[in-house]
Amino acid sequence: MSTRKGPPGIVDVAARAGVSIATVSRVFAKPGMVRADTRARVEAAARELGYIRDRVAGAMHTRFSGTVGLIVPTIDNAIFAEMIEAFAGQLRGHDRTMLIAAHGYDLSLETGIVRSLLERRIDGVVLVGFAHEAVPLTMLARRNVPVIAIWNYDPASPIPCIGADNGRATRLVTEHLLGLGHRDIAMIFPEAEANDRARDRIDGALGAMAAAGVTLPAHRRLACPYDMGAAKALALRFLADDPPTAIVCGNDVIAHGVIFACTALGLRVPRDVSVVGIGDLRGSAEVEPGLTTVRLPARRIGRLAADAIVAMGDSGEPPDPFRQSVDVSFVERASTAAPRERAVGT
Repeated sequence: MSTRKGPPGIVDVAARAGVSIATVSRVFAKPGMVRADTRARVEAAARELGYIRDRVAGAMHTRFSGTVGLIVPTIDNAIFAEMIEAFAGQLRGHDRTMLIAAHGYDLSLETGIVRSLLERRIDGVVLVGFAHEAVPLTMLARRNVPVIAIWNYDPASPIPCIGADNGRATRLVTEHLLGLGHRDIAMIFPEAEANDRARDRIDGALGAMAAAGVTLPAHRRLACPYDMGAAKALALRFLADDPPTAIVCGNDVIAHGVIFACTALGLRVPRDVSVVGIGDLRGSAEVEPGLTTVRLPARRIGRLAADAIVAMGDSGEPPDPFRQSVDVSFVERASTAAPRERAVGT
């Protein structure tokens, strides 16, 4: 029974476990300093009483709050869903929690987000990509808050990074189309000014085409956000008049929209138009036809990021390795085939 009214506190846990208040504090702050049997007794008492550790109060005395911030461009679709789920799950194994925020691809909002996280005594911050304004990075650096960039990989990154070579991802799918014989290829990607992942993917596709002697006409390069409805509407317009034989999409969300547009127009995928994406998101194997794409190891990135940011917070040192590349893999399905001969005027 609790020794006082209100929520059970550290005094109640100490009384239930038959130990000192200092021992209970050590169990939660530095468990390695407490004997295993004593630690087990304190943890059992805390569970029985329903004790909830006050991390914010603890952070007044230490620099750890037990919370890590994750800032992503969007949580509005499946692009980052698997990574977020894996990141949060891995943090739980470290007895940490996550605060997540999204800036909607508007990097000017990151300063306010970072300020809010710092006010909550955040232990570390994980960012997506390398395109960030200087102010939030400076705010974090001045307070010695660990930072990791994920999702993209750059061997020259000035901050620790865990991610994939996005340029290689689009080279793989573009080279696949070129190998099938496609030369009339269109690209649908988001604007890349504030999105280094998209920029690297565009460069990868253009590089593969250039190596094969293929030039991309301006009218075959289209801009579209990572939105299935917007991609379908765009594809309905340009496919109705002069469809290419193949389309490289900035990710699977766009590719799904393109496939739906082809179906609406009576164009058969891949007989009339081959379609490729990037990501291998949920549903890409089930869409009809199954989407040829490149799998980005989202769950692995999330788990590695959680381990790294916790280790940085505990040790005060950068991760080893400082920059980690996580490989991508090509996945061929039924949405691609060799281009068929088209009759003149069709």
